[in-house]
Amino acid sequence: MTTGAVGAPVAAAHTVRVGGLATDVRLPEGPGPFPAVLIRTPYDRTRHLAEARAWARHGFAAVVQDVRGRYASAGRWRPYENETGDGAATARWIRRRAWSDGRLVAVGASYAAHCAATLALDAPEDARPDAVIAAVPALGAAETAREPTGPERLLARAGWWAAHGDRPTSDEGALARALAEDPALLTRLPLTALPQRLGRPLPSWTGLWQRHDRGRLTARAAHAEVPLLAVGGHHDPFAEDTVGLWRAWGGPAARLLLGPWGHGLVTAPGPDARPAHRLNLGALYVRWARRALAGDLAPGRHGAVALGGSDQWLPADTATEPRSPRLRPLRGAAFTADPDHPVRSDDLTVPTGGVPDRFLLATPPLPRPLDAVGPVRVRLRATADTPSADWAARLVALTPHGTAERLAAGVLRRAQPAGVQGEFAIELGRVARRLPAGTRLRVEIAGHHFPAHARHPHTGDDPVTATRLLASRRDVDADSVTLTLQVLPARPPATIDPAQEILR
Repeated sequence: MTTGAVGAPVAAAHTVRVGGLATDVRLPEGPGPFPAVLIRTPYDRTRHLAEARAWARHGFAAVVQDVRGRYASAGRWRPYENETGDGAATARWIRRRAWSDGRLVAVGASYAAHCAATLALDAPEDARPDAVIAAVPALGAAETAREPTGPERLLARAGWWAAHGDRPTSDEGALARALAEDPALLTRLPLTALPQRLGRPLPSWTGLWQRHDRGRLTARAAHAEVPLLAVGGHHDPFAEDTVGLWRAWGGPAARLLLGPWGHGLVTAPGPDARPAHRLNLGALYVRWARRALAGDLAPGRHGAVALGGSDQWLPADTATEPRSPRLRPLRGAAFTADPDHPVRSDDLTVPTGGVPDRFLLATPPLPRPLDAVGPVRVRLRATADTPSADWAARLVALTPHGTAERLAAGVLRRAQPAGVQGEFAIELGRVARRLPAGTRLRVEIAGHHFPAHARHPHTGDDPVTATRLLASRRDVDADSVTLTLQVLPARPPATIDPAQEILR
């Protein structure tokens, strides 16, 4: 027996194989039976030792499993292919154990959240969990690979596949080392040849870009029958999927917790995080799981959203109103989207000379603080001299202290006759930020957002398989551009306790 730092003593962990999958089981001390927590991960089950110990200290049997083909588990690693069946087999195995009281919570973050969600939504009824905790969910291959309108999320997917794809263990620094040796790595064509340039086989890389089942799990969520806790961060690339899953969830109770965090949640606070956002997520998960299993959660969708740049937490359903601050054109209403010299996603500096590569607009300084909470949209009328084009929009805060902070960005792939003006909107995701008086908002409209997104070749070819690139001339009607934010009313609601909101 081992004893945790707090709470009840726990029994030592033991490892078993369930259908060939390495599975660690850590039980609370005592005769049981206990409710169980299941975590299925491709990132090495041994990294969850402290988490499993904490669940056991609070009276849950903690079961942590390497997914098929990863680390100590047998089989071939095929991302997003085997999780429903393997998860169902493991859930049934847990419920047959003498130490199990039959109640099961599926828990996971990132890919492990996909494992938890698909178990709840796709598995046969006898294998489904009784509650789900899904944090920063990577809902599916199609969701992680592309934006809703098609642009490829190049940097994130190249990094993930280099680190984890088609291999039994991970190499977190694989892409960083490759870029250090060849800084132009992601510019080399075609993108399908990336595995050869990395020096190792990645047979699943090409198939990733052929997935077209985006939104499948979110659509299935309407038929969910168990409670959900969805946890995400404003700075997480999957923030929209987190909110979308919560909104679609049809179970008896759905809760959302959204803070000023990146993909690592509280371990990756954003620049707008404040002391009030330092939550103990583990303790909150335990309390929520107990209430969910006991049927003590109020029905319906509730949640808490942090307002970055302040210590305030707001109810997830807080009413907002649209606001379109006045924009003044600065430069580049006619610009060239040149894939050989793309606007970079990792650089907020703006060139002042040469041929414009983007259209710049800015607001006057804000006369008073502005609380922006919700989706951001840029609408415009524009033309491209190619029949298919990507349109990228980025919103940047120019602070009174002279710094530039990225607030939001979005990329739209659009087909229209060359040279014909069209009106359209670019969705930039959501923000939750208090902007101090004196802040100016800068809007950038460009044809690329690289390396976060693949460059559009402007040749009619698929960006993933293209072998040549052309520049694209763009013309924007400067008077047509509008930026729309959702803002809190003049009398914003009082701050709430996020734990109380999640647990009610």
